[in-house]
Amino acid sequence: MKKMNWDQSGESYLSESIRMLEETFDLLNEHYFESALSKSVITVQSTPSAYGHFTTKRIWKDDQVERYEINLGAETLHRPIEEVVATLIHEMVHQYCAENDIKDTSRGGTYHNKRFKKEAEKRGLVITYNHRIGFSITQPSSELLSFVQSTKWLEQISWHRQTRVPEPNVTVSSSSTRKYECDQCGMSVRATKEVNIICGDCNSHMKQV
Repeated sequence: MKKMNWDQSGESYLSESIRMLEETFDLLNEHYFESALSKSVITVQSTPSAYGHFTTKRIWKDDQVERYEINLGAETLHRPIEEVVATLIHEMVHQYCAENDIKDTSRGGTYHNKRFKKEAEKRGLVITYNHRIGFSITQPSSELLSFVQSTKWLEQISWHRQTRVPEPNVTVSSSSTRKYECDQCGMSVRATKEVNIICGDCNSHMKQV
């Protein structure tokens, strides 16, 4: 058992993650959106039920400039960098639709329609359907994979995979947990032992990842 220092580990991790995501936003904006998107505020917060979110209103104000927020789930940053990038593009597509008066979702922003799919697949994503959240399941296309490999992101893959966000002032056990994920909707859960589990939304067997 060991005590993790949040001030040294957690804050450093978050600030570095946000810096990297801000740089990535700029690169993706130039490459996939012709630099048409306004600068959003990038945040990293716990979002256990989603990889990320986009605010449909400009909730941040800086020097009289109002900005949208794009958040990426703190629990998901250990994924391969190309998957993190795909999530960021997913949220940037929501921003593009918001700024161009394209209605891309319904049901309180949870159900993604064919307009979202069309705009997302123009920008390096492969989108598949789920009955609960619509055209929202997101994977990187071969073109996006090539683009990621052509940039400095590839050098940072090992850092992302090995680093975790510690909870403030918590004791971390040396025993590991197991993560199970639905390959249909992306819902994930953790367990301290091997289990057989079904996603209640998709009725699909959740796989250990």
